[in-house]
Amino acid sequence: MSAESWTDPRPTRPTEAPRGRREAQGGPPPGVLAVVFTGLFLAGLVLGTVLADGDTFPSPFGETGEIVAYFRAHSGAVRIMGALQFAASIPLAVYAATVSARLHRLGVRAPGATIALAGGLLAAGFLACCGLVNWTLSRTEVLDLPSLVRALQYLAFATGGPGHVVTLGLLVAGIAVPGLLAGLLPRALAVTGLVLAAIAELATLTLLLDGAALLLPLARFTCLGWLIAAGFLLPRRRTRTNKEL
Repeated sequence: MSAESWTDPRPTRPTEAPRGRREAQGGPPPGVLAVVFTGLFLAGLVLGTVLADGDTFPSPFGETGEIVAYFRAHSGAVRIMGALQFAASIPLAVYAATVSARLHRLGVRAPGATIALAGGLLAAGFLACCGLVNWTLSRTEVLDLPSLVRALQYLAFATGGPGHVVTLGLLVAGIAVPGLLAGLLPRALAVTGLVLAAIAELATLTLLLDGAALLLPLARFTCLGWLIAAGFLLPRRRTRTNKEL
């Protein structure tokens, strides 16, 4: 038996995956993930207010007696809000991973894709911590200790406020910079993202100045809207107009 019968002299070519399979590897649509994340987060805020009979969530800078009274009177509302905040952190983490992978596939080799991943995972982690702390604040055993309630609310504010918002700004910046330089996003959207990211980073001042807390809702809700828009507009594949970074 000749050697040719054992080996095929023709060079073999790797089998290409079906087109549908390659598309499936792109992960879930980031725009949909952003909508789910935003919906869960807003549902927590709305249900928390409705179930608390319209009473607003107490400021961590208020009086201890008023803060403890709120949590004792509306522990159920606080528990649901904390659970939804925790739930919202999951699609946010998946969003960060999906967008980072897509930027890499689009030829982004600059740190932007990694910054987006790091910022998104940190933002998701801080939001999850905030939700769990709020859930802890709904427990009867904790509410019997006013000093512990005050300390836990500070922690919930720090993680869900500047901790979450500042790192959310990193996620926006990590998408906006390559989106602008490589032409992956409309220029107006990318520039707007850079401005919003800068505002989010300025929210760090909340840890030093109580008045800077006004930056938190401004940066939070505008960044949420921007992430939804970017998630739907970020292309799946490169075009001739895209540049490689």
